[in-house]
Amino acid sequence: MQGIPIGDVVAEHGSPAFVYDGDALVGQYRGLRESLPEAVDVYYSLKANPNIALFALLEREGAGAEVSSLTELRTALRAGTDPGRIIFLGPGKSRAELEACCEAGVRAVVVESLDELARLDGISRELGVRQPVMLRINPDFQVKRSGLSMGGKARQFGIDQDQVLGARSVLADLRAVRVIGVHAYMGTRILDADTVVDNTERILRLAEEIAERTGIGLDVVDIGGGLGVPYFPKESELDLAALSEGVGAAVERFVDRHPGTRLILESGRYLVAECGVYVLGVRYVKESFGERFAVADGGTNHHMAAVGIGSIVKRNFPIGLIGRKSGEAEVPWHLTGPLCTPADELGKNVDLPADLGPGDLVGVYRSGAYGPTASPVHFLSHGYPAEVLIHNGQIHLIRMRDTPEEMLRRQLLPDFGRSEPTDQS
Repeated sequence: MQGIPIGDVVAEHGSPAFVYDGDALVGQYRGLRESLPEAVDVYYSLKANPNIALFALLEREGAGAEVSSLTELRTALRAGTDPGRIIFLGPGKSRAELEACCEAGVRAVVVESLDELARLDGISRELGVRQPVMLRINPDFQVKRSGLSMGGKARQFGIDQDQVLGARSVLADLRAVRVIGVHAYMGTRILDADTVVDNTERILRLAEEIAERTGIGLDVVDIGGGLGVPYFPKESELDLAALSEGVGAAVERFVDRHPGTRLILESGRYLVAECGVYVLGVRYVKESFGERFAVADGGTNHHMAAVGIGSIVKRNFPIGLIGRKSGEAEVPWHLTGPLCTPADELGKNVDLPADLGPGDLVGVYRSGAYGPTASPVHFLSHGYPAEVLIHNGQIHLIRMRDTPEEMLRRQLLPDFGRSEPTDQS
């Protein structure tokens, strides 16, 4: 990675570890940014990977922040983001989170129910601020060719389209919040550019209809995102040229009618997935009933996404040997972690060299998104792995590995005292 052997990273910081290529991350952002019209702002979804160092690189390139928790909000602020380039969304925001948004002055709170809208109006009034909000809409249509649908049917996300259209009087009675636009996020892992274009066109039409029938302003329209990356065989890269042409035309027509409106495209997985490798050290190899197993020092506790949770058909992420070349033929291996559960299998029948052995390093590629923070890292008390960034040819530790002492420090052992033995005779 950038001319630095991954073995050098492991020698310094150990394994398992997530290793990120900062140049690849910046390049991915720039490629997306250059493919979109000027009227569209790119916001990084911190849920994909909330490490502050990775977001800081994107922030310096001009990315805004889409956050969904108090810690993510503070991460974005600490990374140097102007509050005016932060939006906060999520279906179950706490009062503390809503207050923090108002106090920071974020660009918008994306409200997901009429009850939340009323609650935020009250909080804004108490704090003496005029908090901008966007209404997250659950449309009456769904997106096809999406890895995970997030709208178009009964959902905890957003306000149903017909409910918003019937809420003109509710919106008119707001005293402290200021509705500045709408938001819709329809699905994830979209690899088809035509689907993104169609999604964009339908959301823009929906925004216009809502603004016309409810009287709200359209300072901002968030068209969601959900851009995917290919993990599995027969999947293709998202065609940025086709996306640029189609989204560009749709946005141009919309901006001609609404010249003062800014658009937001959210992107998490697409920006960060390709730059990350989950590096494992092989501890043991064995055969069982004629099948080969490589037992590594990390597993699903750090990378639950790699086992295809939620998928009917389990498919392997790209996996390969790191650090040496083997002259042996590749044969099927089951790549497992150290956990005491048969579910801890990162790869099934993965093609790896026949001479794979203890001490070898194996990489799970395209692992920059939904890694440790989307996994049960404390299962069996193994804790977080190290996270390392290589940027401009330098190795940077950006998250320390959990130690047993640090993990136990947060637990409290009451003084139960010692009871006297009971005479059982």
